[in-house]
Amino acid sequence: MKLKREAPEMTERKLNPFRDPLSNGRDDPENALIESIVHFDNQEVCLRGWVQNLRSSGKVAFLQLRDGTGVIQCVASPKDVGEEVFSKIRGLSLETSVVLRGLVKKDDRSKIGFELVLSQLEVLHSTVDYPIGKKEHGVAFLMQHRHLWLRSSKQVALMRLRAELIKAIRDYFDSKAFRLVDSPILTPNACEGTSTLFETPYFDSVAYLTQSGQLYAEASALACGKVYCFGPTFRAEKSKTRRHLAEFWMVEPEVAFMDLQGDMDLAEDFIESIVQRCVQNCPHELATLERSVSALEKIKKPFPRIRYEEAIEILIKKKFPVKFGDDFGGDEETAISEEFDRPVIIHRYPKSIKAFYMREDPEDDRLALCMDVIAPEGVGEIIGGSERESDLSVLEKKIQEHNLSKDAFEWYLDLRRFGSVPHSGFGLGLERTLGWIAGVPHVRECVPFPRMMDKIWP
Repeated sequence: MKLKREAPEMTERKLNPFRDPLSNGRDDPENALIESIVHFDNQEVCLRGWVQNLRSSGKVAFLQLRDGTGVIQCVASPKDVGEEVFSKIRGLSLETSVVLRGLVKKDDRSKIGFELVLSQLEVLHSTVDYPIGKKEHGVAFLMQHRHLWLRSSKQVALMRLRAELIKAIRDYFDSKAFRLVDSPILTPNACEGTSTLFETPYFDSVAYLTQSGQLYAEASALACGKVYCFGPTFRAEKSKTRRHLAEFWMVEPEVAFMDLQGDMDLAEDFIESIVQRCVQNCPHELATLERSVSALEKIKKPFPRIRYEEAIEILIKKKFPVKFGDDFGGDEETAISEEFDRPVIIHRYPKSIKAFYMREDPEDDRLALCMDVIAPEGVGEIIGGSERESDLSVLEKKIQEHNLSKDAFEWYLDLRRFGSVPHSGFGLGLERTLGWIAGVPHVRECVPFPRMMDKIWP
């Protein structure tokens, strides 16, 4: 006689706290991401994240879960999760880490178009007295807790936008046949003046944290033609303005056989490309930051280009006490930018206020073949660049005039001794550019852990 096999007892799948690092978040419901939740409509998924908010009404609880890619509302009731788990959910505190499972359902009221009907939840770690609550906090308090402030919706949006901007920058230059060639962080000499150098012991001598990768990028350009370096740079400026950091990231392209005209052409094409890339790929982040996209959509070339003397005329009309030979500060840059609806390129500044490596204008020996790109909305300079001096004797004279050590620059002078060519480049500050795109007024929010004159912790 054949025995009848009994059906196995059904058990719930165990909640695994670990994600598959190779998953893209779209194909495997056990490794789903909130940003890809659209791919799991009416499917059961497993999510991992932190409690951002919680409210309950009678026998229903609404949990806002964030996982770093987005936020989704999770709905729980005793009939779906059981009385014990429901009671646990109602007692969850902010930033408690959890693993949960639920059914993805469309919901037109949701910002992302979906919500999750919970069936399982497991607490990984409960928090007590999370210091950043729902109330308003001052900037000083938030900066002191920067390691936790990063978790807020706007700060997450900024970091995601920063990542997209970095990728846009790299993709732009890679697509134009530039080669990434890294410049050193530790250097034996100054690039932008000796007054803003961070000095550090270096075995039996002294080294400095780089102010710019430009000089080394010039050497790389004479090897590879079109290059860019991209990394952290350091300025010991005793400044507490909203535009300055002691440590910031800068991308610096350098091109052999390119003049100032080509430098300006490259700068405006580059800016248009990276801004429109962020507009296209980061609508959710820009919305979270409450940034006006219409202002960014206007950032299309050609950009207006004015000479330094024309900028002086604009300032004089606006009652600024300026004269030829004065450099522009934040107020002056803002006043000039107000005349335009997109970035403006100011070129041919007096050589007396510019760096030693900038080529003198052959048509006017008072001027340097240089340019700054001034962003609108009071952001100020986001790019500084120039055609480089390629004549050995002229460069030697300039090093002497700027009271710089010739010995420290012997390697740099070799670039003019052996196969010198006309070449140009520029530097773009990442944080200031991100602040402009994001509509954030202070650069301290545009880097995960800012370094400023009065801040090196955490």
